[in-house]
Amino acid sequence: MRSSPTTPLEHRLAEIGMAHAERGAVAEVVPTRPDVLIVRVGTIVVKAHAPGMEAALLRPRVTASASARLGGVMLPPAATTVETVDGRLVTVWPAGRPVDPADPDAAPWEDAARLLAALHAVPASALPPLPAAGGPGRVAQMVARLTGDDLEERAVRAAAASLPPPARVPAGLTHGDWHMGQLVRHPPDGGAWVLIDVDDLGLGDQAWDLARPAAWFACGLLAPQIWHRFLAAYLEAGGPALAGLADPWERLDGPARALTVQLAAAAVATARREGRPVDEVEEMLLDACHRIAGIDPRPRQVRTQ
Repeated sequence: MRSSPTTPLEHRLAEIGMAHAERGAVAEVVPTRPDVLIVRVGTIVVKAHAPGMEAALLRPRVTASASARLGGVMLPPAATTVETVDGRLVTVWPAGRPVDPADPDAAPWEDAARLLAALHAVPASALPPLPAAGGPGRVAQMVARLTGDDLEERAVRAAAASLPPPARVPAGLTHGDWHMGQLVRHPPDGGAWVLIDVDDLGLGDQAWDLARPAAWFACGLLAPQIWHRFLAAYLEAGGPALAGLADPWERLDGPARALTVQLAAAAVATARREGRPVDEVEEMLLDACHRIAGIDPRPRQVRTQ
């Protein structure tokens, strides 16, 4: 549920948004993940990035997203400046309409695949110099958050320890943190789907952009027909991450395993923080960690109504 700004940082983001938005626009705080703050002001979104985000990494990513070479692929910023407010980096973007989480059957899987293929096809030399993509490093960061020694946390660490080394492939333009929440329609009413969120944009293994749906499929969390629609659309659009492969899993297996470990680590950490047992979806991720690590399946808890 959206709310009016209340904290000093929220009010400051609202002021920044009002300087770019239409007259009379109302500021609203948009729910998002805990380390990020988003305030929408009419047709403008102002984002306070996670603490610790480095300006030297974020600035070239914002500049690159404004490039004409990414037109129709990534949402360009409303302003290319990166401000600092109360120690947080802040950027300004046009508002779009996200995928409706209440209607997963209507999620634009083919559009998403074609956008990723188009992003991957842009030569890095056509853009301002970019840092390394942020995706792979997040696996170790998530696992490091688990400080306990119960069966669930040991399974995640064992799976992490068994991961193959990253594939040695030519680095290409990579989103770095793609999932269905990284698409919006712009303009919101009737516009085309575009990619958002430049926080991890950079150069890296493009198969990582396909790894999350691949992991969901492998864990049983994504229906096979949806996965095959997504994969077929990427291949038909000439997606370079899987070019020339008779079996796409030659490239997807390692990143999908790594993303499974990352998602499981995040799930366990969330369950611990909320003081609850893991839920059914989280159990499926943990079961996959057992398979990745080659250890016996964990005993299922008996659920009572």
